[in-house]
Order: sequence, then C-alpha cells, then structure tokens
Amino acid sequence: MVVMTPPFIQRRWADIPREQMASGVDRRFMSGERVTVAHFDLKRGSVVPRHAHENEQITQVMKGVLKFLIEGREIVLREGEVLQIPSWTDHEVHVLEDSFAIDVFCPVRQDWIDKTDDYFRK
Repeated sequence: MVVMTPPFIQRRWADIPREQMASGVDRRFMSGERVTVAHFDLKRGSVVPRHAHENEQITQVMKGVLKFLIEGREIVLREGEVLQIPSWTDHEVHVLEDSFAIDVFCPVRQDWIDKTDDYFRK
C-alpha cells in the first residue's frame, strides 16, 4: 500500500491579504481541505451582524472583550476564553474593547472563498 503525503503549505499571517468587512472589522483567513482559520482585528464599537452558517465555529479571544448574542443570551468573552458555536446557530458580536480573535471553522467557509458572505459585506 502506498501512502500519499499531502503537500504542506507554510504561510505568514502578515502575507495574507487583510479584508475590511464591516466598519472596524478586519479579517485574514486561510483554508485547508476541511477547515478554515481566521484572524480578526476588531475595533471597539464595531458589530459583526447577526448570521448563521453550516460551519461549527470555535472562537478564542487573544486580546480584548467581545459580547456574543446567541439565541437570546449574552455571552461576554474575554482574553484567553474560548467559545464553541454549533452549526446553524444565530449569533452576532459586539466589540466592547479593541480585540484580536482567532476563529476556527469546520467545514471550510466556502462563502468566504466565494465572497458570498453578504451579511458581512454591507
């Protein structure tokens, strides 16, 4: 039996183009075959509009404070905290302090690749 080794891709986050989404929300992302990882720079007072997607999401706040509104609940996420959001769960984010967060999605965020994430491109 022959085992095929997939190609390895090494990149620097600084070399990945930054996209300005909503006002005060910048995103960089990289996708593999089954996962998307994103870096978000978020300015105080900005909002990620309410949305839902097929992707399971895990968010880790590396700096700052984010308030998630999920199914009628407020969840405040601070530096070093992690939140798991199941598929198809409505959520929005209010940025309480300048923040940096890392998001991981499975499966791949095809809507980001295709630039059809209209909720974010207003």
